[in-house]
Amino acid sequence: MTHPTSATAEMRAVARHLNRRRFLTVSGAAAALALGTNLPSTAHAAPALDPARIGADPFTLGVASGDPRPDSVVLWTRLAPEPYETDSGMPARPVVVQWEIAHDERFRRTVRRGRVVAHPELHHAVHVEADGLLPGRDYHYRFRVGRWTSPAGRTRTAPAPGTTPAALRFGLLSCQAYHDGYYTALGHLAREEDVDAVLHLGDYLYEYAVSAVGGHRGYTDRTLPEVFARETVTLEDYRLRYSLYKSDADLAAAHAAHPWIVTWDDHETENNYANGIPENGVPPEEFLLRRAAAYRAYYENMPLRRPQRPQGPDLRLYRRLHYGRLAQFDVLDTRQYRDNQANGDGWKVPTPESEDPSRTMLGAGQERWLIDGWRRSRAVWNVVPQQVVFSRRRNRVAGPWPLSMDAWDGYPGSRERVLAGADAAGVENLVVLTGDVHVHYGFDIKRDFDDPDSRTAGVEIVTTSVTSGRDGAERPGNWQTLMTANPHLKFYNGRRGYVMLGLDRERLRADYRTVPAVTVPGAPITTAASYVSPAGEPGLLPA
Repeated sequence: MTHPTSATAEMRAVARHLNRRRFLTVSGAAAALALGTNLPSTAHAAPALDPARIGADPFTLGVASGDPRPDSVVLWTRLAPEPYETDSGMPARPVVVQWEIAHDERFRRTVRRGRVVAHPELHHAVHVEADGLLPGRDYHYRFRVGRWTSPAGRTRTAPAPGTTPAALRFGLLSCQAYHDGYYTALGHLAREEDVDAVLHLGDYLYEYAVSAVGGHRGYTDRTLPEVFARETVTLEDYRLRYSLYKSDADLAAAHAAHPWIVTWDDHETENNYANGIPENGVPPEEFLLRRAAAYRAYYENMPLRRPQRPQGPDLRLYRRLHYGRLAQFDVLDTRQYRDNQANGDGWKVPTPESEDPSRTMLGAGQERWLIDGWRRSRAVWNVVPQQVVFSRRRNRVAGPWPLSMDAWDGYPGSRERVLAGADAAGVENLVVLTGDVHVHYGFDIKRDFDDPDSRTAGVEIVTTSVTSGRDGAERPGNWQTLMTANPHLKFYNGRRGYVMLGLDRERLRADYRTVPAVTVPGAPITTAASYVSPAGEPGLLPA
């Protein structure tokens, strides 16, 4: 490969612009196929549905909350009496849904209540931004429509601005392929106590076909409809796939138990896509229609605020949340704005193409936003929830060393700009949170990965998958190789599970939870290892 020039970079930018123009000018029939109807408009609204006509429980997909602020939180549900039907068993008419939020789980001390319209254009999903709440408090919420009442959920607001809470506690999740096993870990997470929020780091669903027996779940008592036995491409496909995932009792329990802060990776749309570039060779405008459908279904099914509503094939998912002066969370999107993976993707020895310093993982706008946020931060911990492995990762003990072109190793110039930005902003306690790779890792982020004795700029906590990769192993076959080839890798475990992350003024603590199997239900949860990183002295140490 030749070294990319500024001219080729300009060509890439022009191509992206033209792809979006082509998206906007595709035929109305194609757009309708991908997107269905437009977003809700009062000018053309259908008459409201009488809620008494809903004859079956519409709350089959449960409830959720998310993106906590000191005075507000998002409350979510979606009406679906028949979740495996295209229309979810709802007429194509809006319906008024009542909501309430209370101090107590019996709803005797109601704080706020109101009404919201569930529109057919959004698949009868509702996003309530409940405000006027007190900071750092637990609340309980539920919905009503007609004679039906939803399950109750528990949520928690963020601490008050300017305060420094004694401690915070977060669950870290990633990669929950339905067809690879049972969501046993999510059931255990639902029972974790004193959780401020759950951070889902991507691959909430997978686009691949699911067999009639649920893949490795191997149902013997029921079969799934044929609509799931195909890859998701259209809006209908993605909506139905969310219905399948959200019908799982353990996932519903985890959503109801804690507020969630979410970001996506690739499988919510298509494996290893980059910006407007698909994995396969379909025309770019066709892929952008698919991306628009995937992004819209994602918004419909996640507890996200109004600024995250999609605009065609675009959805601004990166955002900032504050937990007093103890932690600032800069949630990143490493898919929508990245340059295409270099060297044809996969694990490749770096070349001038992959090492081109102009290459970006975040896009210029998101990169500036991240570093500007660090300059203004007064938090003890600056936490970056994102998708793919940030630290360097070699898979051989001797060179030449292939690196993952899909991770930050394929974008070293972008990683260097981020680390230099953290240095310039005076960030002392940088914490990168990662999913994607279906294993637990714990990394020291070195300022120079070629020098093990160089300054540690922060730590990276990588959570394993919930199910993806099936049961896994405590020590995968490459365990010794990776531990030897990467002296900054402090922990590696290949079982399924999640991480519990604790933060206080003195230290970070990561408890790596694992289950022995996901291909059979009911496995117990254990803590495989615990690591700490002292505030002001970054570096992972066994607890």
